[in-house]
Amino acid sequence: MRRRLPAIGAAIAGLVLAAGTATASAQEDDTADPAAAPEFDFRTGDTVATGLTIPWGLTFLPDGTSGIVAERNSGDVLRVGYGAEPVVLGNLDVVGGTGPLDERGLLGLAVSPTFSTDGWIYAYLSTEEDNRVVRFTLDRFEPETVLTGIPSALNHNGGRLAFGPDDKLYVSTGDANDSANSQDLDSLGGKILRLEPDGSIPEDNPFEDSPVYTWGNRNVQGMTWGPEGEMYFSELGQNTWDELNLAEPGANYGWPEVEGTGGDPEFTDPLLTWSTAEASPSGAEVVGDTIYIAALRGQRLWTVPVAGGEVTGDPIAVLDGTIGRVRTVELGPDGWLWVTTSNGDGTDKVIRYRPIGGTE
Repeated sequence: MRRRLPAIGAAIAGLVLAAGTATASAQEDDTADPAAAPEFDFRTGDTVATGLTIPWGLTFLPDGTSGIVAERNSGDVLRVGYGAEPVVLGNLDVVGGTGPLDERGLLGLAVSPTFSTDGWIYAYLSTEEDNRVVRFTLDRFEPETVLTGIPSALNHNGGRLAFGPDDKLYVSTGDANDSANSQDLDSLGGKILRLEPDGSIPEDNPFEDSPVYTWGNRNVQGMTWGPEGEMYFSELGQNTWDELNLAEPGANYGWPEVEGTGGDPEFTDPLLTWSTAEASPSGAEVVGDTIYIAALRGQRLWTVPVAGGEVTGDPIAVLDGTIGRVRTVELGPDGWLWVTTSNGDGTDKVIRYRPIGGTE
């Protein structure tokens, strides 16, 4: 169940959630060994919100308690928090959701690093003409264009937004079912893009007067940074290999010439690959020395030890088949690990997992 705020003033006033109690929804995982991923207890999870349809983007407001979620098909932006019902803060006009193969809609969300002074929230969304990045404030919900012209198709739309440690806005895009986009530096498709918050191009980007940061990508849906500032991203392959990559400025990751590890010095090989049945990776989040990668087709959360841009141990799956397709994973301001499901049946959830040794 969700409710819609009658006025935006109430939305602003209600951004700080009460830390009430609610019934926890346990997601049992008898096969997972919590010691293998010591930061969080994946044997039980607390349901933050349910009754959603493909909650895609997830980010947090600086009040320390409020999460905001982008619902892909409806374009609703919802405030969620443990112990409170989801509240619709507003709606963004999107296209998508016309069938099970239509992956367009309201996708990634990111909160401005200077939110306390400018109030900007950024969104990646699909229109009739393109995919684009917009920004809006909670008191108006009138989107201002940041970037247009990202190729759009029923699928392979990318869609993740994140501010890096350099306060630049990173945008992941897909090849929009035209693999030639990925090897075309004049196309915004099949790339990771790097922008100033107002949409202008940083002077230190790898290609002059271009937002392109990486290219030769198929469909990037996860971006995250390690403690040393290294950037990782997860990428969906076609029929054979999904990838975990280290992002290097100006690097070409080979699609469509290469899927997975190719060994060609012209292209940058992945750090790690999975079969597409095991993964179809979407969201990614580094916590400590572990990267957590949400798997759609694989219906699990991969935990991978990493340090300094390298994989340092074997990947281990948790939540294997217990909550369905996992779309997004983010570390919450409460220290818990939050995930969204993407089953598309009106029963999708936002769930959080307790840090080992943490309290209620």
